[in-house]
Amino acid sequence: MTAPTHDVVKFGYEGYGHKVHAILAYNQNADNVETGTTYYSGGIQPYKTMQTLWYHYDTPKSMFGISLIGMNIGMQSKRINDKKTYYQQLVGTYMTLKPRYVSMEGAFYYQFGRNEYGIPIKAFMGSAKVNVTPSDIYTLFAGYDYLSGDKYFVVPQDGQIGMIYHDTIRGFSSLFGSHHEFYGAMDFFFVDSYVSNFTPGLQNAYVGGNVTPFKGFDIKAAYHFYAIATDLPDVSKALGHEVELEASYRFADFVKLSAGYTYMRGTETMLYLQRVSENRRLHWGRIMLTINPTIFTIGWRDKAKLNR
Repeated sequence: MTAPTHDVVKFGYEGYGHKVHAILAYNQNADNVETGTTYYSGGIQPYKTMQTLWYHYDTPKSMFGISLIGMNIGMQSKRINDKKTYYQQLVGTYMTLKPRYVSMEGAFYYQFGRNEYGIPIKAFMGSAKVNVTPSDIYTLFAGYDYLSGDKYFVVPQDGQIGMIYHDTIRGFSSLFGSHHEFYGAMDFFFVDSYVSNFTPGLQNAYVGGNVTPFKGFDIKAAYHFYAIATDLPDVSKALGHEVELEASYRFADFVKLSAGYTYMRGTETMLYLQRVSENRRLHWGRIMLTINPTIFTIGWRDKAKLNR
């Protein structure tokens, strides 16, 4: 019996403003070898095969940058007695523009192919963000994210199963999650599925700022307004409001103390989608001490150059 494997091959080129990376990955689960399948069920690599090609270009002084990505992901069928591998693709771009005191970024990604049940996928997401830095002391930012949702989305009532047939998946999937990175610190939206792997999509509008009153001390505050992207009967699109506060102080180059507090007020729609507790008022606080010293470094010198 073959042992479980997870093989990844990475190679690329970087130089003169251009970067090209390629990734090839393959997963095999020994528990399924005898059935003729090689699906890696569970874990942090939920795919069977993956091929990725990424390209990035920066203009001189990095005022403008653009990235292009293409992914082909093979997923083992989740249908009973179906040994097929279904492939879904993702293509997209991410761009940055950094004139003086202002930086702008935007992204657009499109998904197509078929999901694990063989259903066609036609989904997309777009985002935009602006940062304004009038001085070294503070920065202001604002942005908007839109993730498409499934056209027909049904939440079963209590005690009911609630089934609906989808001929096309239109809800954008973040594939592998984005923990704490894009849609608020509470992580309600880093995965794509709500009910039966379908999603009503997401809209995230936010504003905030960073303040550095003195060296080593930073304060950040942000506000998020969440809404779904799909029309649902009898409920509004609004999901809730989130306020985030964070402060950190760096005692030394390798010692940092940080603390944060997040409050979220969900709407009736959030409760309807079964994403929060009944009180719809959520609080999350944290404090963290990070110690990251450099124990030792290794380097070498070119004797031929030193002797010149």
